[in-house]
Amino acid sequence: MDKNQLKAGHPVHTYLVEEELINTLLEELLDTDPKEEFQKFYNLFNHLSTVERRFERKENQLFPFLEQKGWTGPSRNMWSFHDTIRDIFRIIRKNIEEKDLDSAKQNVEYAGQNLRNLMEVEKMVLFPNALEILTDAEWIKMREGEDEIGWMLSQAPAKYPEEKHYVHPSEDKTMRSDVVFDENASHFDEGYMTVEQVNLLFRTLPLDLTYVDENDRVIFYNRGDVRVFPRSAGIIGREVRFCHPPKSVDTVLKILEAFRKGEQNEASFWFNYRDKLIYVRYFAVRDAQKKYRGVIEMSQDISETKKIEGERRLLEWE
Repeated sequence: MDKNQLKAGHPVHTYLVEEELINTLLEELLDTDPKEEFQKFYNLFNHLSTVERRFERKENQLFPFLEQKGWTGPSRNMWSFHDTIRDIFRIIRKNIEEKDLDSAKQNVEYAGQNLRNLMEVEKMVLFPNALEILTDAEWIKMREGEDEIGWMLSQAPAKYPEEKHYVHPSEDKTMRSDVVFDENASHFDEGYMTVEQVNLLFRTLPLDLTYVDENDRVIFYNRGDVRVFPRSAGIIGREVRFCHPPKSVDTVLKILEAFRKGEQNEASFWFNYRDKLIYVRYFAVRDAQKKYRGVIEMSQDISETKKIEGERRLLEWE
């Protein structure tokens, strides 16, 4: 597959540009002796580690669009390859921290083999089929969501398409920033807020919220400035079983089933993730008649919270 057959900014074009970068980084890493040029080796490895952005775009952008077309194979199978490579990268980082540089170099070779095998499947199967299955309008929508996740590249890819298409005012769903919405506020259980204020509230909350409805479809997530786990617009409408790594999806489905049957109302987990202590909680959502209406997933970095001791009754600014 030739990237020049696609316009710059097209998601597949970006994946192919990243592939070239991955091959270059792997070649340089394998030619670098970590004992003699440790800093160079370390910097190259850190750059290669940003392949995580590529995985997250596939998992949160490309796979959901393919699921909507009935192709769930990538979500079920390729995500497992991503997790295998993630595990190898964690081992390499531990090797580096422990100064076991021979093992680090050996595991880089192993990671390279896995990455090259994965990219071969992408070029031969994933991308050609995705280009046939998805419409240009869907690729455009996918490109819009990529900004929330990022890339391996030093600069963001071009917008796709380059020209902004005309949108008739009757089809314009963008909220105008030059209008005061207070008169349009809706009544909640206690108080009144506009849609804008509700969005501001969810953006400001220092935690990740995701709402899955009674049909196990993701219908909402909040867009905070700092997230624990990546999310993008491609997740909306997606079956929740495809939103988690294969190794944890059985646990999620078990929780949903217990909530649906009314056997449980809450489930909590905490674990270390990227040097942070993450607290994840699931809450069953029920209406006034106790009918199951879905589940709220809440994720929060509690690393600093866990360190709190004693009391603070004075403003720390003073």
